[in-house]
Amino acid sequence: MARMPSAQRRRQLTEAAIRAMARDGVPKTTTRSIAAEAGVSLSVFHYCFDSKQALVESVITTLTAHSVSVVKEALLPRATLGETVRAGFQAYWDHVRAHPEEHMLTYELTQYALREPGFAHLARRQYELYEEAYAELIGELCRGMDLELGVPVPVLARYLAATTDGLTLNYLVLGDAAAGTDVLDMVTAHVAGMVRVSGPRPAPPAP
Repeated sequence: MARMPSAQRRRQLTEAAIRAMARDGVPKTTTRSIAAEAGVSLSVFHYCFDSKQALVESVITTLTAHSVSVVKEALLPRATLGETVRAGFQAYWDHVRAHPEEHMLTYELTQYALREPGFAHLARRQYELYEEAYAELIGELCRGMDLELGVPVPVLARYLAATTDGLTLNYLVLGDAAAGTDVLDMVTAHVAGMVRVSGPRPAPPAP
């Protein structure tokens, strides 16, 4: 077996775990089945991950990065703020529809972490990652388009995380993509209303 840098091997095993968990479910996925999915020995797995907690955290982080990366690529400044924000939402929505099994897995990981003794902090970390990702995207958008927010970044980040989280679960249960698109149009309009383009402030009226 060709030697591989440990960071690269961890990524390989994490992606294998995502495939196995999405196919078989989190409780039924074992370290042995992940190693087999990745085509490595069990000893290689234990060299890269010293616990199942470490693996689950790596899976959560990687799944979040999958979604964030497609949104970042789409968030190029367009003619209007609304068009830019809507493009970011559309990229996320396209990812949900193209990879429903990954998004289903995120909810299964949440339930698993909340029920498994000693894993609850991973569920908290999962939702913290969502908010951190939105906060980063909001900051980049504001800097790129010279925008000012009408609400604190952490509040808007949590609002967007909660909205897309609920909308994703709704789609996974009901399968109504058109309804999801309508909701994203409404959220885009709401977000655009919280933001204004920075510029010279008007001088105060003469006394």
